[in-house]
Amino acid sequence: MTQPGILELLSFGPDGWGNILLAGAMMTILIALSGYATGAVIGVLGAWAKVRGGPVTRLVADVYTTVLRGIPDLLVIYLLYFGGSAAISAVGHLFGAEGFIGFPGFLAGMLAVGITSGAQHTEVFRGAFRAVQPGEIEAAIACGMPRWLRFRRIVAPLTLRHALPGLGNVWQVVLKESALVSITGVAELLRQSQVAAGSTGLPFDFYLIAGGIYLAISTVSSAVLHRAEHHFSRGVRRS
Repeated sequence: MTQPGILELLSFGPDGWGNILLAGAMMTILIALSGYATGAVIGVLGAWAKVRGGPVTRLVADVYTTVLRGIPDLLVIYLLYFGGSAAISAVGHLFGAEGFIGFPGFLAGMLAVGITSGAQHTEVFRGAFRAVQPGEIEAAIACGMPRWLRFRRIVAPLTLRHALPGLGNVWQVVLKESALVSITGVAELLRQSQVAAGSTGLPFDFYLIAGGIYLAISTVSSAVLHRAEHHFSRGVRRS
């Protein structure tokens, strides 16, 4: 019996796995985008705490980035998934529920990706804000710009311009981290590839296909980020 070819494996018919892999790829993108957005929000708050906050908020932000950048991302997923399940089960027992109540795998994975990437976002935004020249802010103050207007027209655009290269790197890390969420049972790309490999006995083929899909997503997103970086760098003299 001959083994099916790549095109047959990727077909959307009854004998193909194209629809399952496509659903897994969409779930991977959803996890990565939601985790990245969560991390960006945390990063903005963390950078503000480090740059403008008081001693307590700076200490909290420093501890957060030190811890989250120092422990494995997989451990964070385990802690959130199993710790969250234990907490929900304990609360459920107080209200008369019986048995084990599992923490939603997607939510656990998204939060874990967001929390871990938030530490990276914090340092990216902090460095980008520090790169804004004080003279540009002082010029806006001299022109009588209110604080919110200075932030909207001067600080935020310049900070984003300096942060974009670093944010692109964080996105690539988040995209790869999304594969770890498969341990919670979420049917993302790697999980679906494992199912297909086990069902067909063709692990190399499906893992190679999964690698190609990850590479395609990464390449397209890199092009988009490069385009955004070019857009925000218009009018900037390049050495």
